[in-house]
Amino acid sequence: MRSKSDGYTPSRRGRLLAAGLAALLFVVLDRVTKLLVQAHLSPRPFSGDSFEAPLIPGIVRLYYVENRGAAFSLGEGSGWLFVLVALFVTVAAVVYLRRAPLVSRIEAIGLGMVVGGGIGNAIDRICFGYVVDFLATEFIDFPVFNVADIGITCGVVIAFLGFMFLSPANALEGDDAGAKAAGGSKDDNRGGGL
Repeated sequence: MRSKSDGYTPSRRGRLLAAGLAALLFVVLDRVTKLLVQAHLSPRPFSGDSFEAPLIPGIVRLYYVENRGAAFSLGEGSGWLFVLVALFVTVAAVVYLRRAPLVSRIEAIGLGMVVGGGIGNAIDRICFGYVVDFLATEFIDFPVFNVADIGITCGVVIAFLGFMFLSPANALEGDDAGAKAAGGSKDDNRGGGL
């Protein structure tokens, strides 16, 4: 039996809790930062000008944008489609976390980040019809983004790395190979006792 320290969540409740906390963290961070940006950087009435300011000089500046597309301004004009995609991703992540036999904590956290980012941007689309973006890179020409976009992008990478390097299939294959090398089957190595 796997221990809690080997990177696997011991129960479905544990993996759902890890994912849920990651999702909640990104929803809260996203909402708080967007509220601050809307209060201080949104266009001034009748001028249409956005306020911009360096956040980390030479690296990132604050710049208000109303994004009517998906992450990084892709797919403009399809806002409700992206709300449905966020709902689908949330349901798919919950189903996967409930049904998979083994899931790494990193994978669960990554999926939670994706869900939290999707929910954060979906809230904007439902409430305003657009997503508030406000982080612009200065060292490279890159679309303006927000905390939810960071959650989605980094969450996909983290979940993928968790799946690839802490894959339940690899772990089970490793257990089978270790049991065969020891001269028995995986079931033979469960230990004695009834």
